[in-house]
Amino acid sequence: ILGPLFFASTAHFQEKFDPQNDSNEVVVDFKDSRVVDHSGIEALQKLTERYIKFDKKIKFRHLSEDCHQILRRAGATIEIDS
Repeated sequence: ILGPLFFASTAHFQEKFDPQNDSNEVVVDFKDSRVVDHSGIEALQKLTERYIKFDKKIKFRHLSEDCHQILRRAGATIEIDS
């Protein structure tokens, strides 16, 4: 993922994934990106729920420490691959 994930980019972010046809475990690398606002958090949560629906796993890697804090405060139930 390149660039920030925020309210204006969440739809495009969601379109990059196809839970039904993707492998059983997907890792999304945020090395060159970061979650900026609550809509970004919601996008991660919705994407996680889409993969769970197909009994698949999705993990998020290289999330910044401030992103970790936002996720914890929001009570997000996503898997972070540190």
